[in-house]
Amino acid sequence: MQTTLTSKGQVTIPKAVREALALCPGDRLDFVLEADGTVRVLPVRGSVKDLKGMLPKPQRPVTLDEMDETIRDRAGR
Repeated sequence: MQTTLTSKGQVTIPKAVREALALCPGDRLDFVLEADGTVRVLPVRGSVKDLKGMLPKPQRPVTLDEMDETIRDRAGR
C-alpha cells in the first residue's frame, strides 16, 4: 500500500491499515524508527490518566520525607 506525503507532512492512512489497527478519528499513533531504517506505526492504547483510581487513596497524605525514608529502607534490601 502506498500513500502520498502532503506539503504539510501529512499522510492518509490506507483504509485497510486503519481497519487492521482499529483506528478511529482522534486516535494517537506512535512511530518507531528501527535501527535498519524501517518504521513501525503502532496505535497508542491507553493513557496514564486511565490509571487514575486504580489504587485506593491513602488514609492520610504521605510527606516527601516519609517517601524518601521508605525508598532508602527498600533500596537497602
